[in-house]
Amino acid sequence: MDILLSALSQGAIWTIMGIGVYITFRVLNEADLTTESSFTLGAATGAQLLLLGMHPLLAGLVALLIGAAAGAVTALLITRVHINSLLAGIITMTGLYSVNLVFLGRANISISSQFTLKSMISGMHLPRNVDTLLIGMVVIAVAVAILGVFFRTDMGQALIATGDNPVMANALGIPSAEMMMLGYMMGNGLIALSGYLVATDNGYADISMGVGSIVIGLAAIIIGEVLVKNVSLPVRLLAIFLGSVIYRLLLALVLMLNVNTDHFKLFSAVILGLCLSIPALQQWFSRTQTRRANQHHPSVRTEQTSVAVAAGAEVSSASANGAEVANIGEQPAGIEAANADGQPAAAGIGVTSNGTRRVSDGRAVRVDAASADRQSSGADAMSYNSEETNLSSGETAVSEKSSAADSGEKANSANEKGAQR
Repeated sequence: MDILLSALSQGAIWTIMGIGVYITFRVLNEADLTTESSFTLGAATGAQLLLLGMHPLLAGLVALLIGAAAGAVTALLITRVHINSLLAGIITMTGLYSVNLVFLGRANISISSQFTLKSMISGMHLPRNVDTLLIGMVVIAVAVAILGVFFRTDMGQALIATGDNPVMANALGIPSAEMMMLGYMMGNGLIALSGYLVATDNGYADISMGVGSIVIGLAAIIIGEVLVKNVSLPVRLLAIFLGSVIYRLLLALVLMLNVNTDHFKLFSAVILGLCLSIPALQQWFSRTQTRRANQHHPSVRTEQTSVAVAAGAEVSSASANGAEVANIGEQPAGIEAANADGQPAAAGIGVTSNGTRRVSDGRAVRVDAASADRQSSGADAMSYNSEETNLSSGETAVSEKSSAADSGEKANSANEKGAQR
């Protein structure tokens, strides 16, 4: 029971970070490596403000704003300087390491004796981890409600369109650079707020507490998407809480196996890899089930094969009707007419009645309807031209005979006139 309660409380405050990663990873389709530094930045800023006596709620708001500023730096490097998003995140992460050291003053600071969010609800006398769970659930509810309303507005839809297709967004008049900056600021602001909540729960802030935080956020997102599908955006954000709790339970299981703590990050990476491969494993399992079903029910395949054969026969019949040549005429050298059963009369090439040409080695090559029509048209044209040539020759011969007769008549007439003289 204690393990489950601890997983729920830790999953709740880490869900805020998962929601921030969701905005950049899913909405903007960018892998933002600023996450690890902005998480530590929120913890360092909030811890120092608590040490200075600032109210916990106001300190959390300042942590959120300074995390948004870190996201704005990354967005400026991407949109204005045109640096690759991964490289821009690495540059910002490297620079923020020194900024975090300046805010902390040393590697880590303790805030266990300061007035924190847990101190605000101490009068409720809640059991251990329940107070953290309550704080986390309240922040999750507020964040999901605000984001659910925001993404239904025109600006929220413009942000989604920018993540889907920046080029089309620009063509539609959406300022994609400003939308991308807004998305990075929202995501990193929530991540910094999560860092502040984790520091409040732990009672200290450390320079290395953000290492591997993006792994936790991605694992929570992927597990939530696998378990909850085809739902609205607010429900997807709430599903991150479920994924975060399951991830915490898996880590608790690893610790129960007495695994060396030096190998803890390795197991975290393995768990993340397995979570990311779940969609591919589901597709492979579905294909395997389909293949086995076909093997156990061969009648289904037989019916499908029969239908395919029947369809092929209809296509072949249609092609044969279109390709059949009515009059073969004289065959060229090496080509003989086919017998009635479709076999060639002798070796060589023969045209059969079903529209195929038989070769001497037994192969058959389909003659398409277009080729047969061209052959038939060509034969008709040759025959027509021959008839025209024969008619023309006959007319010429008749004309020559008429000319000869006229010449003979003229000669006879001349001879008669000479005799009379």
